[in-house]
Amino acid sequence: MALPASLRDCQAWKDAGLPLSTPSNEACRLYDATLTQYVKWTNDKSLGGLQGSLEKLKAADPTFAMGQVISNGLLLIGTGTSVQLDPELARNLKTMVENSQAQPLTPRERLHVSAVETFAKGDFPGACNLWEAILRDHPTDMLALKFSHDAYFYLGLQQQMRDSAARVYPFWTPDMPLSSYVKGIYSFGLMETNLYDQAEKLAKEALSVNPTDAWSVHTVAHVHEMRADIKDGLEFMRRSEPNWKDADMLACHNYWHWALYLIEKGEHEAALTIYDNHILPSLQASGAMLDVVDSCSLLYRLQLEGVPVGRRWQDVLPVTQKHSRDHILLFNDAHFLMASLGAQDTRTTQELLSTLQEASDSPGENCQHRLARKVGLPLCQALVEAESGNSDRAVDLLLPIRYQITEIGGSNAQRDVFNQLLIHAALNCTSSGYRNLARSLLMERDALKPGSPLTERLIRKAAARHLLQ
Repeated sequence: MALPASLRDCQAWKDAGLPLSTPSNEACRLYDATLTQYVKWTNDKSLGGLQGSLEKLKAADPTFAMGQVISNGLLLIGTGTSVQLDPELARNLKTMVENSQAQPLTPRERLHVSAVETFAKGDFPGACNLWEAILRDHPTDMLALKFSHDAYFYLGLQQQMRDSAARVYPFWTPDMPLSSYVKGIYSFGLMETNLYDQAEKLAKEALSVNPTDAWSVHTVAHVHEMRADIKDGLEFMRRSEPNWKDADMLACHNYWHWALYLIEKGEHEAALTIYDNHILPSLQASGAMLDVVDSCSLLYRLQLEGVPVGRRWQDVLPVTQKHSRDHILLFNDAHFLMASLGAQDTRTTQELLSTLQEASDSPGENCQHRLARKVGLPLCQALVEAESGNSDRAVDLLLPIRYQITEIGGSNAQRDVFNQLLIHAALNCTSSGYRNLARSLLMERDALKPGSPLTERLIRKAAARHLLQ
């Protein structure tokens, strides 16, 4: 199969100031093909998708260091497995390190190897420091930018996510491959730090260059969500859908944003239709962690709204159940727990909680395990208490950590499910000490997101319970 001529060979990478230590032009082009699909959130069927590209990349040069970096790095950054869970990944990582020590690599490539090795140990901040070291000298290294962007996202480091892109943005010129996608990456960091006007402007600039940029669509969807611009958000998603629906790695998440607008409006059946037609099928086809958390989050939000979801949790459980002992990301753990609680699977719930406790007690460099005791365990226990009808206890657990939940990662929109959980628990409290808590939380929410129909519904609910006096 002939590779597209636009993919860069050895000389093109060298000309870009990013030389790759392989004599194989085919390996260089396949590295470019893999990187391009990662950035675009799309499996290119003509290349066999990401998996096919990686297999061909390995065959083209089995000892190619950056080929091993991107292959191992993509598996790890997907957070669906780890070296502790996957012996083959552990062997491949060991091979990558040994090969790198036996080859005359560039300093940049050695940093890439070290960053992936560090990430594999669960030391996400340490990996980010190494990727930033690369970007200081090589600001157009897209793999370092994307890996650090995703890792900052997992750490809830919103300013770092924004500033990492800001530092390299001026070096990307329109003639460079993938340059418009840097606008989308930067725009997301701007949005997460509440710079909505700048974020929307930059994302729309990216879309004017490439309307199929699903990540820039995603930024605009977030902006409308955070501003409670429901009408404009729905119109934007309907109008842009033909451009992003084939970006198979992100389409499910963009449909999730569409469904959030419908939940805001109180159109719960329409949200369930999107779930049934787009989100669940994507989850069942991919098993990807983003699709998992989208499925769990949407069903949980609907349940908070009092919407019966039937046996849909039973459809999700077979996927989440397999990961109940992983503990790669606390953000994932909380969503796996929603599924086992929703499906009333007591055994899996207990397994997740007990193994998370064990992970929190384990020594080592894993940042998620260290965070589990402070934030992860109280958050998960609050979900259990709320499900059991112990609203006062759920509030006792959530209230002290509400400003630390950012540290488990995810976006502001994704973590809003925990804000909603706290409000619903406060509305149901029996303790006189929490009588005014729901009122306080609702006033805060209304100030941050004026005009939100969901907030207005919650305020009416509080008023009916005489909690706004």
